[in-house]
Amino acid sequence: MQLSIINMILQAGPIGHLVMIILLLFSVISWSIVFMKVRLFRRVKRESTVFLEQFWSSNNLSEANEMADNYPYSPEAAVFTAGFKELQKINRIRTRKETAEAKEILEMQLATMDNLKRAIRKAESEEIMDLGKSLPFLATTGNSAPFIGLFGTVWGIMASFHDIGIRGSASLAVVAPGISEALVATAAGLAVAIPAVIFYNHYSSKLVDIDSNIQNFSTDFLNLVERDLLGRIS
Repeated sequence: MQLSIINMILQAGPIGHLVMIILLLFSVISWSIVFMKVRLFRRVKRESTVFLEQFWSSNNLSEANEMADNYPYSPEAAVFTAGFKELQKINRIRTRKETAEAKEILEMQLATMDNLKRAIRKAESEEIMDLGKSLPFLATTGNSAPFIGLFGTVWGIMASFHDIGIRGSASLAVVAPGISEALVATAAGLAVAIPAVIFYNHYSSKLVDIDSNIQNFSTDFLNLVERDLLGRIS
């Protein structure tokens, strides 16, 4: 069966070969993306789990910031690092206004919490965009590969009817080889598209879960900072 399919592909015309080459390129790139995402998402899950455990067991935010650099694949670590840098900028307000009262400074810090929230939201968006890179190609493959294969099939059937006209015979022996070669293009298109659609949906769902986890962590982090500032004011 494999030999006959290979023969049908080899015996196809130039357009059929071009269609197969395009589908092969789509398939190779799609599977490369799939294997890359498998490794990426496994590491993201592993490092995020460890980071969150160490974050909540840290004595202070500075200690948590020091160990966050050890988890470059953790979105939560990246969001925390961005938030901590913005928090340091906010805290410099107190050192620049030495003559102001402490309570006024802390109230000013609370007012600048919007800056911290914006920095965290930006970091969240960047992490999700980074994790979602290349996934649109899987969607493109799933949408376009069947039509590329269908184009090859239509072209092959047209060529078969052309041969029928030239030979003046419409017997099964004349029609079957050309049509079977043409239908291989449709099968190839589906073979490329189906895995791409499956993995695109799979990793899109994982991205939604990761985004939810990041937002939950961001909310907890912001609540922690606000409680600390409110505790200083009181």
